[in-house]
Amino acid sequence: MRRLSVCALMLAATPALAAEDDAQVWLAQQSFLNLNQDLVLFTDLQLRLTDDAERAGQAIARGALGVKLDRSTTVWGGYGYIRTDPLGGRVTHEHRVFEQVTWRAFGDGAGNGTTRPTLTGRTRLEQRMLEGQGGTGWRLRQLVRLDVPLGKPGTPQAVVWAEPFVGLNRTGWGQKSGFDQLRGFAGLAVPLAKGISVEAGYSGQYVSRPAREDRMNHIASLSLMIRR
Repeated sequence: MRRLSVCALMLAATPALAAEDDAQVWLAQQSFLNLNQDLVLFTDLQLRLTDDAERAGQAIARGALGVKLDRSTTVWGGYGYIRTDPLGGRVTHEHRVFEQVTWRAFGDGAGNGTTRPTLTGRTRLEQRMLEGQGGTGWRLRQLVRLDVPLGKPGTPQAVVWAEPFVGLNRTGWGQKSGFDQLRGFAGLAVPLAKGISVEAGYSGQYVSRPAREDRMNHIASLSLMIRR
């Protein structure tokens, strides 16, 4: 809880530091599919509308396979493809290999019809490679998420999460070492059917840029979540 509070305070303070901002819309569909008692398949498709939400600035396709160590801890390995089309810049094609651990500190887990708050986390290590560029960027991400039921099982839950990114090395194509960005989210998870929900709310993304002024993105976030 202390880590989550610190991240939320950092996110609240960052808009005053940013010299450039943007309004965006992020659309996502994420699935967590239990293949058997021990294996889980994760899929993630995203479209991000940038520059006052007037154009498709980024598309993401990501997948991972997880192995459950126990009821609250899963280790994962995965791959992601990211196409970025910046305004006034050239299109880049990024390939990411990642390893991660997801864990639950308390509660029954998001989307499980619980009446108790749930605190979960995800620790991810990424290896980032850009087509046509040399060097691999290593980056660490730490997400902490709190789900709070607003009523009996099957009713909406309040969701708050924060995720700082830290670059572990410097590359010739633009990744710097040290603090990279901070993302945060506040909104609602609304059940649609068993194992299916919609998460909608506001997300803030503060980005530290090495050669340009920092950026603050204000994001309307909408995600379709499937947990089976």
